[in-house]
Amino acid sequence: MPQADLAVAEFLANLPDDRREPMAALREAVRKRLPKGFQETVAKGMLHYVVPHAAYPAGYHCNPADPLPFLSLANCKNAICLYHMGIYADPELHQWFSTEYAKVSKTKLDMGKSCVRFKKPDQIPLGLVGELAAKITPAQWIERYEAAFRRK
Repeated sequence: MPQADLAVAEFLANLPDDRREPMAALREAVRKRLPKGFQETVAKGMLHYVVPHAAYPAGYHCNPADPLPFLSLANCKNAICLYHMGIYADPELHQWFSTEYAKVSKTKLDMGKSCVRFKKPDQIPLGLVGELAAKITPAQWIERYEAAFRRK
């Protein structure tokens, strides 16, 4: 088993019992729809989907040794959290997600700039999260990421 797969298996195995299945289902929803070119990693206690250095050698501006982050899944104290940098960078995508969430969920959207908190793990809208994951390719993410610095 490749090292990355071992890290993911270990991450999932170390989750609390009540979070393991919802996190695995959320991971599967993301992986099923995420465009080719993103890489799954485990770091800082989270699952990450990144643009690897092979595709974007500059890496993340905060720490160029890190690959360019795109989407992360975390087991937070009171929620399962989805961090999606595209929502943060694209107001239209943010609006789309907010509107669609209201259509498919019984719970109120609990969202920060890029963080969506799912306090009821059994009510995560997996289809919508999968659709969100599919909306941006690595090339589009790189373009949006770099455009943010050109505007400054």
